[in-house]
Amino acid sequence: MPNRLSGRLPRRLIVVLALAAFAAFAGPALFSSTRALTAAAPQSGYHLLKKIEIGGEGGWDYLTFDSGARRLYVSRQNRVIVIDTDAGKVVGEIPNTNGVHGIAIAADVGKGFTSNGRDNTATVFDLNTLKVLGEAKTGLNPDAIIYDPSSHRAFTFNGSGKSATAIDAKTGEVAGTVNLDGRPEFAAADGKGMVYVNLEDKNAVLAFDAKSLAIKGTWPIAPGERPTGLSIDPKNMRLFIGCGNKKMVVMDAKSGKVVTDLPIGSGVDATAFDPNAALAFSSNGEGTLTVVHEDSPDKFTVVENATTQRGARTMAVDPKTHMVFLATAAFEPAPAPTTENPRPRPKMIPNSFVILVFGN
Repeated sequence: MPNRLSGRLPRRLIVVLALAAFAAFAGPALFSSTRALTAAAPQSGYHLLKKIEIGGEGGWDYLTFDSGARRLYVSRQNRVIVIDTDAGKVVGEIPNTNGVHGIAIAADVGKGFTSNGRDNTATVFDLNTLKVLGEAKTGLNPDAIIYDPSSHRAFTFNGSGKSATAIDAKTGEVAGTVNLDGRPEFAAADGKGMVYVNLEDKNAVLAFDAKSLAIKGTWPIAPGERPTGLSIDPKNMRLFIGCGNKKMVVMDAKSGKVVTDLPIGSGVDATAFDPNAALAFSSNGEGTLTVVHEDSPDKFTVVENATTQRGARTMAVDPKTHMVFLATAAFEPAPAPTTENPRPRPKMIPNSFVILVFGN
């Protein structure tokens, strides 16, 4: 309680008056700076919002989100499952995609493409009806697949073939092949005519022109090793490379210079970038989701490592809701190592396949 008989102002009142005087002296600049700091504050708090129970048999690989149609495409060994993410239910399936790894969405021509690793083909399907329209031959073991809107081409990245196959999205015909001279993992397009792909066995990123198919550069990712996931911030031209040695390497997509590297969890298989939230993600098979804030084009901060579920190594991001979709399942205990199989994989528990939906 203030001492009204002392003749002195209460200590708390003195502090308030001093702050008011400082604010009046600093003027609008103080509040402008405060707003800027608030706007730049990293977002955090990613947690499980819900699960979409899928079940069924078969492994999985890449997930692709179609923002316009609000659909999530999930590869499942010999088929692609299509999920309405707003309703949280399966709405269709694309069959006979033997050894499917990835899905690419060409919304401007109304088509989708899958990379069928065991058949060395890409399936072409209608985005509205999900009806199969045809197939295109690719190089050996097509793995990742992306779409470049500037050239209207889908690209498969062929692991055993060490090449990329360009497919005309309008006609479904093969438009050419790029010899990568290395084993490709995931890829990204900047939407302006350049395509970037991780070369896992070279510890490098290769860049080529989407139209001419000419290679423009091959850049080392050190200190990163064994690159897998790749995504891009096309505005600031930054590549986010998920590496097997628990690093996310951020690279300047124009020069190939490594900007920085950040710690992530183990077992990464995918990265993603949400341009509206300025967040990059790394989905780690150990059961974590690393969240990185882009403070500026040259400064990045690890915001958190959210707990997901073991095996959740691939993902897709919804830039509208900022939700992250991850695929995983429950597993039996791993069998004992043997000389023939020193690192045996545990078996998936039947019908345990699930999509985890994370948000903040």
